[in-house]
Amino acid sequence: MTGANAEAADSPEQAEIAAMLADPASHGGQAVTRVRTHGALVFLAGDRAWKLKRAVRFPYLDFSTPELRRAACEAEIRLNRRTAPEIYEGVVPVTRGPDGRPRIGGEGPAIDWLVAMRRFDDDQVLDRLAAAGRIDLALMEALADHVARFHADAERRPDQGGVAAMARVVDTNDRALADCAPVLDRAATAGLTAATRAALEAAGPLLERRRREGYVRLGHGDLHLGNICLLDGEPRLFDALEFDLRLTCLDTVYDIAFLVMDLWARDLRPQANRFLERYVERTRDLAGLALLPLCLSMRAAIRAHVSVAMGGPGAAGREWADRARGYLDHACAFLAPPPPRLVAVGGLSGSGKSTVARAVAAGVGAPPGALVLRSDVTRKRLAGIDPMERAGPEAYGADSSERVYAALRADAAAALAAGRSVIVDAVHARPDERRAIEAVAQRLGVPFTGLWLDAPAEALVRRVEARRGDVSDATAAVVRAQLGYDLGAVAWQRVPAAADPAALAARVAALLEPGGDAGFDMAQCRKPGVA
Repeated sequence: MTGANAEAADSPEQAEIAAMLADPASHGGQAVTRVRTHGALVFLAGDRAWKLKRAVRFPYLDFSTPELRRAACEAEIRLNRRTAPEIYEGVVPVTRGPDGRPRIGGEGPAIDWLVAMRRFDDDQVLDRLAAAGRIDLALMEALADHVARFHADAERRPDQGGVAAMARVVDTNDRALADCAPVLDRAATAGLTAATRAALEAAGPLLERRRREGYVRLGHGDLHLGNICLLDGEPRLFDALEFDLRLTCLDTVYDIAFLVMDLWARDLRPQANRFLERYVERTRDLAGLALLPLCLSMRAAIRAHVSVAMGGPGAAGREWADRARGYLDHACAFLAPPPPRLVAVGGLSGSGKSTVARAVAAGVGAPPGALVLRSDVTRKRLAGIDPMERAGPEAYGADSSERVYAALRADAAAALAAGRSVIVDAVHARPDERRAIEAVAQRLGVPFTGLWLDAPAEALVRRVEARRGDVSDATAAVVRAQLGYDLGAVAWQRVPAAADPAALAARVAALLEPGGDAGFDMAQCRKPGVA
């Protein structure tokens, strides 16, 4: 182990075991690929993978004895069979053969332990897909659905979590970051710790309330892109944090924050925004958004000191050091979010509201951007049907529409109160509907921007007829009916929307930039990416 904060390097006995596992003869002559992490060595041969916990100790992890490593292996199997039973097979001892050499399995006392796994395609791990530019928004929606189901089924642990558990994480981070000097400036890491403790104190009542309400669950604990793969095209979570259940049994927002932070730091900002939007849509956890700046910062701090631990001499070590400093910058920035804003995007069906809202969302407000609330999604939720299922006419009556707009306003208010900027995507054809959404911002004391998208009738019809796989039920007949609406005086800023979607989104983004007509400051949340 080359990280300065490891207690010891790999032991001589483990070096002997690693040599055996790296030998093709141990795997029927199949070629072996070795992968090193700060806590394990993984050996890939044929259709199998063998994970050896490294004999290391950090402020947050202790694998220094065979007994601790065995317990960690057993916990890894137990936790990961919840999400990827196809991958995790069992715990296998390493023993010595008659010749005194280490071997996989066999009789006699165990000298160490392995996690036996079915191998999957390395190129289908999401960090590799990200590096190849192959993470699209549809995958983020599928992943959010998967994580939301996992959290819904996860064991509730009100005996864990809360302020005390998060304070332990902060203290552990501080010790690990202190060990990272001189790679990470100690004054900067100490300043981060002080700011984190202040944020944790402010969030304390909410954390404790959520612990009592069941939001502390036996989650994943290490939910970044490198621990998610695609099996048969579907997301699977693997390599859950197994070495300390106090770090796995924490608030669900803290669990997802690692993934959101990872996407954001890799400059996959629309993906981070879409994941969060879909996750909140599925869980309805609007109040939990208030914890996001704190949780994102804590996750970035973890990534900073782990990056230092992964480093070593030479160019590779310098690259890890640069990553660590980038994560430290992110950790500090997350704790200073810009204030929330409310943006309403109105216009007739086909005017491009949803396209515009999602195109600009990642640049509005605190990372990972504004929460987009769509009337089409809210309508389906209130009707009790899947978003992609067509709603009946009863879902579009006057009473139903009033409930939809009231629900949108309530959700916007909840998200804004949690410090999250919001973009409301709805027609807002009636003056009273526009006044009502403006009043939400006025009541909460946040800036409001209303945008009205104008497009010719033929463009509106053409766009709705071209839709495929969209939550909206609007048809050409709906558009023609809307064209007869009496909109009244539209005081919102009117935006010509006849241009192609990319040009329209660029126009709206420009309006929301500093000095744009709408006066938005999107630059506040733009930080350098970390590869």
